[in-house]
Amino acid sequence: MYTIIKQFSFSASHVLENLPEGHPCARLHGHNYVVELVLEGLELDESGFVRDYRDLAPFKTFIDEKLDHRHLNDIMDGPTSAENLARFLYEFAHGLWPEVTAVRVSETPKTWAEYRPSS
Repeated sequence: MYTIIKQFSFSASHVLENLPEGHPCARLHGHNYVVELVLEGLELDESGFVRDYRDLAPFKTFIDEKLDHRHLNDIMDGPTSAENLARFLYEFAHGLWPEVTAVRVSETPKTWAEYRPSS
């Protein structure tokens, strides 16, 4: 199995609901998100790629136009947790490229959430 990963980044705000009183994430706040798009293939194409990284430009465009410097609560249905954001981005990306197997989202340098559908 071959695996490639490409990183993207954006900044956005959000509010997480249903948290205990005093929880800092219940207030309006923002993150400098890092997103990793994971693609896998059993075989390589004639150029030796799982997928040409340049083909992933529509994902960057989606992030830049729909998410960057936006309020995620206005864009996503349901909680705007990193876990749900990973699934939201996975569904978009997998709809374009069947090789997408997972999306990882980081809100801080030490935290990551990943969405990978069950087999």
